[in-house]
Amino acid sequence: MQYVGIQTQQSRNNLRSVFLLLLFPCLVTALLYLSCYLLILFGYGKSMEVEMMPMVNHFFLSSLPYTLGVVAIWFLIAYWANTKIINSATGSKPLDRKENKRVYNLVENLCMSQGMSMPKINIIYDDSLNAFASGINDRTYTITLSSGIIKKLNDEELEAVIGHELTHIRNRDVRLLIISIVFVGIFSMLTEITFYAITHIRVRSNSKGSGGIFLFMLVALLIAAIGFLFASLMRFAISRKREYMADAGAAEMTKNPLALANALRKISADPAIEAVQRKDIAQLFIQNPKKKTKGLYSKLSGLFATHPPIEKRIEILEQF
Repeated sequence: MQYVGIQTQQSRNNLRSVFLLLLFPCLVTALLYLSCYLLILFGYGKSMEVEMMPMVNHFFLSSLPYTLGVVAIWFLIAYWANTKIINSATGSKPLDRKENKRVYNLVENLCMSQGMSMPKINIIYDDSLNAFASGINDRTYTITLSSGIIKKLNDEELEAVIGHELTHIRNRDVRLLIISIVFVGIFSMLTEITFYAITHIRVRSNSKGSGGIFLFMLVALLIAAIGFLFASLMRFAISRKREYMADAGAAEMTKNPLALANALRKISADPAIEAVQRKDIAQLFIQNPKKKTKGLYSKLSGLFATHPPIEKRIEILEQF
């Protein structure tokens, strides 16, 4: 894998963040126009094909400010509340210095060597081995470790894991990932709401005209699902590479790539954190904390994996 410098990686992630921020409204706008077109088409039929486009354009322009306004408010709330959301979803708690001086010393030493500000340190009381970084600025940057990873890794291995998470913070991966998670979350919520509405209508659809309502809801579900798919693909496109870059950054930071390789072996044996149920939160971790499924679904899901195969990551580290 080609090595990319720290400044270059930071610049690229800043550009990707801006790109996502610009692309998302464009995607929302395109889907809104498609929904307006389909609603007019199904509402009036092909008999009005000549006059249909002016109606579509008027409906679209009337709906656009409200749609973008709602999405913007939703995004800002989720973006600024992400720390509380993540802490709640993972069950993490602040780790006091008196509770574990060893962890604080490792983090402080690495931060001092890199000229970085000291992040907050949280702990998840779970015997499994995992860790993640979160936050969007110096005030909220946090490294979270499971109690299992603190107990079961030696100092060199734990330092390498901390170096991995500090690299995510230094490269501004965390902010980029938070943006992508918020975007996917919006489309995911819309899809779930629409699906619930469809199933609800199916139960009560005895009245005349219910077929048209059901068709409308199907169209809405299709549009929301398309948005969710494209937003997810954007997230997957950046997620796997950032893990490789964080591994390389940790190897550079600690000058001990084999320590991270050994840590990843131990983590891969037991990464499952019971408190973590949300897939978007799971992708923050150094290794996906959700239990793996086996069989055909597992092979297909690899195409949409947020993390590269841990065996491949270890192989690359051993070649440093």
